[in-house]
Amino acid sequence: MERLQKVIAASGYASRRKAEELIINGKVIVNGDVVTELGTKVDPKDIIIVEGHSISYEEKEYYMLNKPREVISSASDDKGRKTVVDYIETDKRIYPIGRLDYDTTGLILLTNDGDFANKMMKPSNNITKTYLAKLDSILTKEDSERLLKGLVIDGVKCIPDRVKLKDIDKKTNRCLVEISIHEGRNHEVRKLFEKLGYDTLKLTRIAYGTLRLGNLRSGEYRPLSKGEINELLQLIKKEDN
Repeated sequence: MERLQKVIAASGYASRRKAEELIINGKVIVNGDVVTELGTKVDPKDIIIVEGHSISYEEKEYYMLNKPREVISSASDDKGRKTVVDYIETDKRIYPIGRLDYDTTGLILLTNDGDFANKMMKPSNNITKTYLAKLDSILTKEDSERLLKGLVIDGVKCIPDRVKLKDIDKKTNRCLVEISIHEGRNHEVRKLFEKLGYDTLKLTRIAYGTLRLGNLRSGEYRPLSKGEINELLQLIKKEDN
């Protein structure tokens, strides 16, 4: 059995604190009865209604997927394109945590735990994401230093946590750069390099917090362990109680 406010938050309907407010204000019905006491416990058989909406209570699942190119980071697509959810074999209604661009590959998380997803995506939690970028020319030391000092993108100063030149191909004049950020604004990594005059030929997310993509091949996925989930939660500076 789980506390009612935790179940509401896990469904993605509201944050834990908002769920507590809804309970106190008599907006939650369990098995036909209005519940106003915090800490009330429910089980999967209970019928939970929040502000007229039915809340499902199901076993939580957590996955890591190596997203291929030209795949949508969404639970569905009105144009019929393949989505990250299509790769996961489950009967649960899962969805991605955050997103990767259509042409960006690599590590993306999926779950049916709304509370966990909200915590991971909260900007103030500063979870670091690491990418491997293939550039059309070799990144100079001066430009690497400019990146670390921060660049203004779309009116906002973006400062990477780390920039490291990983490989140089002098024949093609191309290179691989590992870059870590914690903000994750739309197209942020590509725009940072574009600001310096580089074209990002390929971009792969190789790490999310304490998780590494490892040997997971394109299109492959695996469930997260309880230890990995707890490690991600420990990265968060302030959790909803």
